[in-house]
Amino acid sequence: MIVGVEHAVVTGAGSGIGRAVALALVQEGMHVHLVGRDTTKLALVAACSKGRTSVHVADLASAEAIHGLVEELGPQMHVLVHSAGFYARGKVESLNAEQWASLDRVNVYAPLLLTSACLSRLRAASGQVVFINSSAGLHTSPGVAAYAAGKHALKAAVDTLRQEVNADGIRVLSIFPGRTDTPMQQGILALEQRTARPGSLMRPEDVASMIVAALKLPMTAEVTDIIMRPMRPL
Repeated sequence: MIVGVEHAVVTGAGSGIGRAVALALVQEGMHVHLVGRDTTKLALVAACSKGRTSVHVADLASAEAIHGLVEELGPQMHVLVHSAGFYARGKVESLNAEQWASLDRVNVYAPLLLTSACLSRLRAASGQVVFINSSAGLHTSPGVAAYAAGKHALKAAVDTLRQEVNADGIRVLSIFPGRTDTPMQQGILALEQRTARPGSLMRPEDVASMIVAALKLPMTAEVTDIIMRPMRPL
């Protein structure tokens, strides 16, 4: 069990990495608040959680929804994991302002606004915040300008946040997974007109295991950035 930790919040908990992280934290004995847009998916995760979850339906693209979620979560928060994300492709010349903004609302503003709203609870618990970024936040490629720019921006903001809250006893981790076998990744591969060879994608549980290991590190140290990639090429 993660010593001193009781309550965790995981966004994007209905599928993929978020689902795997939520279930891994349940296995550590925590009560996990599952956050997502799809009631059915969240209910399926909750059914696997031995009664140690609460379901919160929220569209984090909305500032009003973030405010409402914070009111629902209650006073205790020891771990906050940001796994909700949105992906879109398009060359720079084809992107319009709304396409850029729609990505940033979910991938940049939502995790930062939610974290800001929860800082008093995290300070009280000497809590930990995990931002599940992307390898695109470090290395871009053609066709993902808006997505990669948002992930770069998130990294910069999180690096600043860490410097601002470390003195309060809050640890902040960014994790940068490569291609992982999730519904989002399957959609990305379809857009790229590619298929993944067997064993060429990481499992969501691989990322969850690394996050749990970082959370369990004694509070005398902090892991700031973790880069993960599949062992085999696509």
